[in-house]
Amino acid sequence: MSRPAERFADYNDILAAPENRVAEIIDGQLYTHPRPAPKHANSASSLGIEIGAPFHKGRGGPGGWWILDEPEVHLGCHIIVPDLAGWRRERMPALPETAWFELAPDWICEVLSPSTARIDRIKKLRIYAEYGVAHAWLIDPLAQTLEVFSLEGGRWVLSCAFEGEEEVRAAPFDAIAIRLQDLWG
Repeated sequence: MSRPAERFADYNDILAAPENRVAEIIDGQLYTHPRPAPKHANSASSLGIEIGAPFHKGRGGPGGWWILDEPEVHLGCHIIVPDLAGWRRERMPALPETAWFELAPDWICEVLSPSTARIDRIKKLRIYAEYGVAHAWLIDPLAQTLEVFSLEGGRWVLSCAFEGEEEVRAAPFDAIAIRLQDLWG
């Protein structure tokens, strides 16, 4: 007896997802998860503020980046929503007219939570590597850690890891120091 053909999720599934959930399509499967919890949202927002002024706005830093919260990124058949993403303006001089991005970011940051950590670490990092995202940061607000990865030869290499209240400089934003304690709330 043959099994029925598996249905692959499409953009209509994203549009039909409840408003209070983040919806993504990874490997043809729809994944949804709740909006971020307060510690998760605080870590993402705080990091966006820290790097946004010097890199997105050019205030106290080199500028030259678009830094965005939860952009919808279409990479081939995948539709993913990193917590933060950055594009060098030399690669993307203007924001697209669409509600999503088809150009892979240069940097992503995923803030881990118990409900998303496995997908972020295993599935999404694989996709980011396949599409040439050069830098990935993983923040765990509960463990108070930051892991910094660089893409080398198509594989993620852990460049450095930080914890607690350290002050860090990490690629690609090593022109400024980031106080980790500001990410924990």
